[in-house]
Amino acid sequence: MLDFKYENECREAGFMSVCGIDEAGRGPLAGNVVAAAVILPEGFLPDGLDDSKKLSEKKREALYKTITENAVWAVGEATPKEIDTYNILEATMIAMNRAVDALAVKADFALIDGNCARHFKIPVKTVIGGDGKSPSIAAASIIAKVTRDRECVELDKKYPEYDFKKHKGYPTAAHRAKVIELGPCPEHRRSFLKFAYKENEEK
Repeated sequence: MLDFKYENECREAGFMSVCGIDEAGRGPLAGNVVAAAVILPEGFLPDGLDDSKKLSEKKREALYKTITENAVWAVGEATPKEIDTYNILEATMIAMNRAVDALAVKADFALIDGNCARHFKIPVKTVIGGDGKSPSIAAASIIAKVTRDRECVELDKKYPEYDFKKHKGYPTAAHRAKVIELGPCPEHRRSFLKFAYKENEEK
């Protein structure tokens, strides 16, 4: 259940500009990993706000509009090449840091979904399952998810044979079969493709 426990603890400690951070796209075979940082107005809790994974696409889009119109927010990304170079965890940290750096209003504290935080210039607190606990992190999860899904729709226009619009780059059976049939496109993460081929060999 969402409440402002973590945000309030930060403010009580003297941090007045608290951002929530989450990512989308750690598991797919293709596309960027996308992170979002969101500073909500104090006490601002949009109706239906929740972990993006629990929401329908229609609800995510509606909340995306509400959040972007009322909050301070920014997105940071890491490319498939960066994922292959540094590994997915490090690339996720790069994307998260880029999101914080891109905020129009400087954050002085960050609440981060998960249990890992690296390279941040401001104090941070990791919150396991934070996208279901902190409104700021939940808002970031929606911004990241909607942004990445929209990017996959654009990838589908560029590489329609892979059907990115449908699977959003995730390793579905259909996606793995297309990679095996056609080979990877420039947006595929080479370091992830072993999973596509391996799962096919095990059948």
